[in-house]
Amino acid sequence: QVHLVESGGGLVQAGGSLRLSCAASGRTTSSYAMGWFRQAPGKEREFVAAISWSGISTYYADSVKGRFTISRDNAKNTVYLQMNSLKPEDTAVYYCAVAKVVARSHRDYDYWGQGTQVTVSS
Repeated sequence: QVHLVESGGGLVQAGGSLRLSCAASGRTTSSYAMGWFRQAPGKEREFVAAISWSGISTYYADSVKGRFTISRDNAKNTVYLQMNSLKPEDTAVYYCAVAKVVARSHRDYDYWGQGTQVTVSS
């Protein structure tokens, strides 16, 4: 069992920045890929970014490429999402998740956090 807790969400103006964190506990997670997803009201959960267990490989949705950066610190069992140049359309609940291999589909992720709200005002 892996327990994930996200933090760092909040209200920010368009153009601003936020840094999300996701702390993992339970089974050793350093060998797992980790990802960030988001879900806006009335919309399906969508892929945002993912990182391999080594941290060498990263993947992004086209909508966030160049603005968001995913990283991880395996010594702290924590994954981060640095979000810059935020737009109102980035408003959503952001979830981190763990998978055996890097993937873009939420169906490939085994454990999920409870989510953290990000609201970007125009």
